[in-house]
Amino acid sequence: MTQRQLVLEDGSVFVGQSLGAESICDGEVVFNTGMTGYQEILSDPSYSGQIVAMTYPLIGNYGLHRDDFESLHPAIAGLVVKEAANAPSHWRSEQSLHDLLVAKDIPGISGIDTRQLTRKIRSHGTLKGRLCDGDVAVDQVVADLKTYQLPTGQVKRVSTPTMYTSPGSGPRIVLYDFGMKKGILRACQQREMDVLVVPYNTPAAEVLEYQPDGVFLSNGPGDPKDVPEAIAAVRELMEQLPVFGICLGHQIMALAAGADTIKMTFGHRGANHPVKDLQSGKFYMTSQNHGYTVDPDSLHGTGFEVSHKAVNDGTVEGLVHQTLPAASVQFHPEAAPGPDDFTEWFDRFLTTLQRQPKRGVQYA
Repeated sequence: MTQRQLVLEDGSVFVGQSLGAESICDGEVVFNTGMTGYQEILSDPSYSGQIVAMTYPLIGNYGLHRDDFESLHPAIAGLVVKEAANAPSHWRSEQSLHDLLVAKDIPGISGIDTRQLTRKIRSHGTLKGRLCDGDVAVDQVVADLKTYQLPTGQVKRVSTPTMYTSPGSGPRIVLYDFGMKKGILRACQQREMDVLVVPYNTPAAEVLEYQPDGVFLSNGPGDPKDVPEAIAAVRELMEQLPVFGICLGHQIMALAAGADTIKMTFGHRGANHPVKDLQSGKFYMTSQNHGYTVDPDSLHGTGFEVSHKAVNDGTVEGLVHQTLPAASVQFHPEAAPGPDDFTEWFDRFLTTLQRQPKRGVQYA
């Protein structure tokens, strides 16, 4: 293996070995605390443009399998691990981590102290970084990173360019794809919903032409304020249809109602985040991946109230509207990867749809 470096904008340098593609990448360096699920993390479109550091020390030990991808074309910029398993051992394994990264032209680095990197991010917040060769001029890389502007068009990059359908015998929903994980679509399919997946910038008028029974807003990457088209559409749709949202969809719904979102210091990324349901008093372990959160002080007058809170830091993890059939969660109830403690949330959405007057086909 050849030597590789991870250089951060603050001048920190982590020297390790090359993993995956030999290309160079810039991106926002974040960390994920999941012990498993690296394949789903690699293929989650919400990581578009980011360099992800895995805190668990051994990654790749069970290989990869074609059925476990959350998207066909990973949008992650780079991967950082303490140790990469060269010889995965699992009966379902079809490919090694290294081979996948090479095939998808994703650079990585192994052999660095990921604990030190994680502590730095927790103390100072996410940092811009570059994965590069071991012989580059570090001072020049740091200078480049200080002027490097993080991308703002991630949703456009990962959203479907055209509408497509996933037919079902149940209620019809329009699913906005802001960078949708396939786990969300699977959860809807399991409940026999008739799903129309549409691009991120689909106008409300076009959605209404499909005569849906409800609207679902998917997860996605980046700052929710970078998709004003979606905010405007959701603002109009909430007044006419049941609307549910996950992650970025949750944030877009809040913005559409007049609330505000703020960037977090280092975000929530992992499969072990405890959340409290304020209505039932129950606690759930959840899968999360977000760097922005809804400002609770901005919810006054929006009609939304907080339904879930993060146990670790008290941030908003769910919203429910007081008069409209609209609700959202910041975490991922479909898991993939992570615990499926809250898959019932999709059942709540289905129940809401079934209680609404039908706009199109009548269902038995």
